[in-house]
Amino acid sequence: MKFGIDRLLEDSTLRLPLKGKRVALLAHPASVTHDLTHTLDALARLSDITLSAAFGPQHGLRGDKQDNMMESPDFIDPVLNIPIFSLYGDVRFPTDAMMATFDVLLVDLQDLGCRIYTFITTLRYVLEAAAKHHKTVWILDRPNPVGRPIEGFTLRTGWESFVGAGAMPMRHGLTMGEITQWFIKTLALNVDCQVITMQGWQPETAPGHGWPLGERVWINPSPNAPNLGMARCYAGTVMLEGATLSEGRGTTRPLELFGAPDIDAGRIIKTMRNMAPQWLQGCRLRECWFEPTFHKHAHQLCAGVQIHVEDAAYDHDAFRPWRLQSLAFKAIRTLQPDYPLWRDFPYEYELDRLAIDVINGSPLLREWVDDAQATPDDLEAQVQVDEKAWDEQRQAFLLY
Repeated sequence: MKFGIDRLLEDSTLRLPLKGKRVALLAHPASVTHDLTHTLDALARLSDITLSAAFGPQHGLRGDKQDNMMESPDFIDPVLNIPIFSLYGDVRFPTDAMMATFDVLLVDLQDLGCRIYTFITTLRYVLEAAAKHHKTVWILDRPNPVGRPIEGFTLRTGWESFVGAGAMPMRHGLTMGEITQWFIKTLALNVDCQVITMQGWQPETAPGHGWPLGERVWINPSPNAPNLGMARCYAGTVMLEGATLSEGRGTTRPLELFGAPDIDAGRIIKTMRNMAPQWLQGCRLRECWFEPTFHKHAHQLCAGVQIHVEDAAYDHDAFRPWRLQSLAFKAIRTLQPDYPLWRDFPYEYELDRLAIDVINGSPLLREWVDDAQATPDDLEAQVQVDEKAWDEQRQAFLLY
């Protein structure tokens, strides 16, 4: 198969509209070609492309920041001698001066298929800026590595944030090209935009179910996204960023496990199985121990649970990471009603809301966890309404 960038590089006729235009690129470390050349370097080698600027999202153009909420500066590329602007530094929304540096913006961002992943929000912001400044945007499409499944509550009105760009569920099942079309329609943007589609992407095909295993190398799109297993778990384990539990940052398996020094992982797994075994299908859970080298519970031995999604037990259609992690929270609340589960700190520049609510786009998940009378069936009934509505809405935007 071919990604959007590979088609653009191979087919000079696709590039004809770019001739004589100032071209900018929005990219990150996973923006590489089939031969692992970074997109910026590959474009720079083309005689018919005039690069005038580049932009980096959270973690930077080349991947310079390890942790969350670490800002990147602007700089001049020492080889290409063009400005590299940070959209996760002094600003999140591109400034007028930044927009004046180009005519066409190429966007080549590998997503993880999860609403909270901030590259989606950056995409929205550059589309809005392009509409304002009458700039052209091309999306060089890439796979949604977790395919088409949908899961989680739709973000509620008024809960938009840098980790919530619009009213979509946590697990949206779209590519960046498809999300672009959805943004343009739902935000009524008057913007000159086209998607350079992939060739041969088969999101339902095993074993990758969205990611072309055996054909393309996995490159971390952000420092704690080291493999496909993490991507599969992320729509659930990302909620741990709003909890006091470690999500495994500071270990070699971040966002595939969770734990803390003061929990009983074995009892948690047993309680989860008793409460809603149907939410644990498609994966294996293993009690484990780990000691983070940094971040939450650094240098403390944590009892934990690892989610395994890489062997024959993995069932793509049955695995529901958002439900699984929600159930883990519910099990902890059941076993230890007074456990200080929710982390209260400024999260992605939201100062007056709990992080868990910002992440979920409403307080609905937290309220369900904290309500001793609420059952898994209650949550199932609520969330299915959102998931079915999104499945109907997104049909008009599917490109593959």
